[in-house]
Amino acid sequence: MQTDIKLVDIEPVFEDEEFRTPLKFGTGVIRAITSLTIRATVENRRGETAEGLGNILLSDIWGYPSEVMSHEERDEAMRQVAVRFCELLLANAQYGHPIDLYMAVKPELARLAGEVGGDLQAKTPMPLLGALVCASPADAALHDAFGKVNGICSYDGYGPEFMADDLSRYLGPDFNGKYLADYLHGAYKPQMPSFHLVGGMDKLRREEVTDEDPDDGLPVSLQEWIERDGLFCFKVKLTGTDIDGDVERTVEVARVIDEMREQLGSDQFCLSTDSNEMNESPETVVEYLHKLREASPPAHDALLYLEQPTERDLTVHRFDMRPIAELKPVVVDEGVTDLEMLALARELGWSGVGLKTCKGHSSSLLYVAYAAENDMILTVQDLTNPGLSLVHSAGLAARVDTLMGFEYNSRQYLPYAAPELREKHPDLFTVREGIVSTASLSEVGLGY
Repeated sequence: MQTDIKLVDIEPVFEDEEFRTPLKFGTGVIRAITSLTIRATVENRRGETAEGLGNILLSDIWGYPSEVMSHEERDEAMRQVAVRFCELLLANAQYGHPIDLYMAVKPELARLAGEVGGDLQAKTPMPLLGALVCASPADAALHDAFGKVNGICSYDGYGPEFMADDLSRYLGPDFNGKYLADYLHGAYKPQMPSFHLVGGMDKLRREEVTDEDPDDGLPVSLQEWIERDGLFCFKVKLTGTDIDGDVERTVEVARVIDEMREQLGSDQFCLSTDSNEMNESPETVVEYLHKLREASPPAHDALLYLEQPTERDLTVHRFDMRPIAELKPVVVDEGVTDLEMLALARELGWSGVGLKTCKGHSSSLLYVAYAAENDMILTVQDLTNPGLSLVHSAGLAARVDTLMGFEYNSRQYLPYAAPELREKHPDLFTVREGIVSTASLSEVGLGY
């Protein structure tokens, strides 16, 4: 097809970012992180060229957890995988649709992850999830460049006029004659609710704020954030190991939200929870839900879904998630790294899948189609996405059917990143009455 692209040049750019306040979740605390931006130049079969962009944070604490390797060691290994993946893409450059180009080399990621780090790999081999994070901005850059070189919104390029094969190539015969375009909105949703993250170290009330907290004019406590942004959707980080403590934390968060929402003239709000796979079994999650309902019926009623409460490797215990799903929807996140794992998640009774651009734009689109045909719900989570990666994540969420909005927490932890993007998309980066606007998203490429 004339719209097919071929990679001409690719460049990884690394930058250091410091979090405004520490972010604590199941596997540790993030205070500083590497931001990876990929610049990819492509040409189509008409000989036209364009540059595409992709960005992600190399969150080793999430994608590459280890008790024996330092952050610096894991960060260096992830940087190496990112560079080698770019080299692999360029070495295998050929014309094709960006989904086909990425999916053709995705199987090489495990090999690349195993080759970096030298003796470090003997400590903790990089899991596929970590390698996916390293590769994801290159995938995004290909899709952005594909849209730009052909003068279209990238999301409009997933139908038969742009793709040589239907979805049966990746999803099997049930998808004969079906294309990704069949599962995407024809335009960006004009606005979306924004989920605010309540981290494990986050202050809830004004009186908890001390002189050690940032004094930069931005909110610190949950009360202040709600007052400023009119928030009504929240994601609460839990330990997963202290059920009573998790119940107490959820109840207290809900109490603060309820008090603030009443002041704002509305008592409606919703919660999601995330223990980052630290619950040892589904039974402990059921215990949490029962105790939460007993301790605070309003908090229990406000709970929209739970995100990946149990181990990320779904094959270890093959937990039956139906007892949880019968009480509240339970969404798989870290556990899905490919279509095979998504199919297993469905078999095990997970209610849906959390889309994350850090696991690959191409894969996320395939998950959308699979989920739609298998009655699985979709959520859009982030990786504290700032700048380009926030615009990318918002654009994806605005093109698919999700269970209430999308997650956006970089404004809490990296509020000063990418000032040029924030200036270009002020209504996307600013939450008003709990909502962001997608009006500034470009109709060419991925919307940057």
